[in-house]
Amino acid sequence: MPPKFKFTKEQIIDSAVNVVRKNGSSGLTARSLAAELGSSAKPIFGLFQNMEEVQKEVIKAADKLYQSFLQKSMTDNKYPPYKASGIAYIQFAKEEKELFKLLFMRDRTGEKLEENREELRPILTIIMNNLKINEDDAFLFHMEAWIYAHGIATMVATSYLDWDIEFINKALTDAYEGLKYRYTGGK
Repeated sequence: MPPKFKFTKEQIIDSAVNVVRKNGSSGLTARSLAAELGSSAKPIFGLFQNMEEVQKEVIKAADKLYQSFLQKSMTDNKYPPYKASGIAYIQFAKEEKELFKLLFMRDRTGEKLEENREELRPILTIIMNNLKINEDDAFLFHMEAWIYAHGIATMVATSYLDWDIEFINKALTDAYEGLKYRYTGGK
């Protein structure tokens, strides 16, 4: 009969996410996770082969949380959908600094970072419809806009600056309008 585990995988992952929130990704160790669980490390390694597996699950959980930020922002109609995606990205950096760093500021050496247009299809469709440009131009537009939003989000996540949402809204509008002019010739 297999041993009964004190915790589920989900409970361990939730606790691991909390450790990252408090201590950053480098603070996620078997010892810190066990302390968060109020246990020894044994239950962790009864359900996971190693800490690398736990870390991969934390990245997935952080991405799921980010996707919920994105979805909520894009459907609450406070901002146009494309701007809402940038606002959500920056808001995630502000509210979940360590999870943002884990997702978007970690060393990606060795990872395959192939640009997947299928994942971007909803965003590209918004841009193509709004600006009446082709998919290749919409992709470049998005990459340039994302670089700008990522710069703001990075400065927010590292506490370099703490802009309020009104200023961020204006800054994103200015960048969008500049890119719009460049891609549409002012149309």
